[in-house]
Amino acid sequence: MRQEEIWDIETAQRYDTPGTGMFAPEVLEPTVDRLAGLAGDGAALEFAIGTGRVAVPLAARGVPVTGIELSPPMIDQLRTKVDEATIPVIVGDMATAVAPGKYTLVYLVFNTISNLLTQAEQVACFRNAARHLTPGGRFVIELWVPELRKLPPGQQATVFHCEPGYIGLDTYDALRQHVVSHHFRFDESRQARLFRSPHRYIWPAELDLMAQLAGFELETRHADWTGADFTAESRSHVSVYRIPPDRH
Repeated sequence: MRQEEIWDIETAQRYDTPGTGMFAPEVLEPTVDRLAGLAGDGAALEFAIGTGRVAVPLAARGVPVTGIELSPPMIDQLRTKVDEATIPVIVGDMATAVAPGKYTLVYLVFNTISNLLTQAEQVACFRNAARHLTPGGRFVIELWVPELRKLPPGQQATVFHCEPGYIGLDTYDALRQHVVSHHFRFDESRQARLFRSPHRYIWPAELDLMAQLAGFELETRHADWTGADFTAESRSHVSVYRIPPDRH
């Protein structure tokens, strides 16, 4: 499954769930609050901007936002909300595409760095963030923690969410650090709708080493956007990396 094939017209049109899920106010508002604070008086660049779930409310807060996005159908959905002048978007891969200008903040939310399926691409993503930042600028990543502790010997899948009408499970390839997320949605009929996406999972320590290779220092790590403590039981983290202010 290539990313271009996954994020097609059908997926883009179904992606937004206004008011619920990752679009719920209790999820979105702390995200935007934290990013606005980190951007300060500067501009922000979002890698894999998608349909603008975060970028649109962040721009509405007065932060100039530019995006990089691989999927034209996702950009088309974004354009139903804001025009190019409000949020410019460069079509391309977040590991290599270049946006004009310099930024105080580059951010990447909702596990999207794991859409890059090799370690080399993920390191390139860090380096791409670094080249866009001013000295002292920050790169923020929201990422889940691999749930390998749930896998007994011989088992390859974990259920990560279950509710009426939806089951989500991950299948792991521990040798390659690959996981495929399977999202099953169903109703009272005998038919179910399946959406799958491949990922390369990253341990926090490996992420920190990638950051060092690109010239970053870890500034903070929390369990969520509200600043909760990150512990051994946390299922995800928000990590803030910073380019040293004296970088030349």
